[in-house]
Amino acid sequence: MTASPLLFDRVLHRARLDRAAPNYAAADFLKARAAQDVVMRLETILRRFPTAVDLGARNGHFFKTLEASDARANIDLLIETDLSERMLAGRGAPRLVVDEERLPFGDETLDLVVSTLALHWTNDLVGALIQIRRALRPDGLFLGAIFGGATLTELRQCLLAAEAELTDGASMRVSPFADAIDAAGLLQRAGFALPVADVDRVKVRYAHPLALLQDLRRMGETSVLLDRSRKPLPRKVLFRAMELYVERFAEADGKVPATFEIVSVTGWAPHESQQKPLRPGSAKMRLADALGVKEQPAGDKAG
Repeated sequence: MTASPLLFDRVLHRARLDRAAPNYAAADFLKARAAQDVVMRLETILRRFPTAVDLGARNGHFFKTLEASDARANIDLLIETDLSERMLAGRGAPRLVVDEERLPFGDETLDLVVSTLALHWTNDLVGALIQIRRALRPDGLFLGAIFGGATLTELRQCLLAAEAELTDGASMRVSPFADAIDAAGLLQRAGFALPVADVDRVKVRYAHPLALLQDLRRMGETSVLLDRSRKPLPRKVLFRAMELYVERFAEADGKVPATFEIVSVTGWAPHESQQKPLRPGSAKMRLADALGVKEQPAGDKAG
């Protein structure tokens, strides 16, 4: 087994979250949206979850949304965690400072784990999912949301183009995100049963691209790539990138869009009671009969 390559500077990520904590509420609209989606999913599941954990709770949107939901009655204990202690400050709910790459929970000790817009910063996403699956009791539930590959595509394009135009080369300034198509496959690789993934693509409109950069700073979502240029982005490159953003993407009213792709995933810790796929050859009806068509031997051409 070889270790996964390190993509992100987790120490810097913690520092960025600490810096963002006091003003996080000014740009927490995506966190709120993801939390509302998770709670809506929980409301459709008619079962109890005695012990639940929120990984990457930030300012507690999942807890706040859950409190106003019918799903609250099905959870006895909710533990909020975050990589940043400052994000958890001032709240009365049980809370722990936790690195999502090194979960402190024992095997089969949790009934529910949720995580909204935090796990995309882990260096080994599958490894983090495996830890979550191990911490869940059999038939325990994981509900998560991460940013997908189309996130900030406009900003990414403009920064690369501006840097290539004005310097000797271009470096990656926006972090890569998981491909939405592979999300359910990541859960399968981590050992989850009945994996499901879907995508919510959000377009946020700004008066100017600089307002987007300000929101990313408030969210603690600025890049922490290890393989990043250690030189600050030159002002001329930044201003040129903003010019390109407006030139390429401004809409009729002058505002510019920013794409955020939220990939939501659901997976269950395996349990013998769960529905399983049929064994090959065990079907009791021929597909041709079900479709009402004539079956043709392999190799024959359709008439």
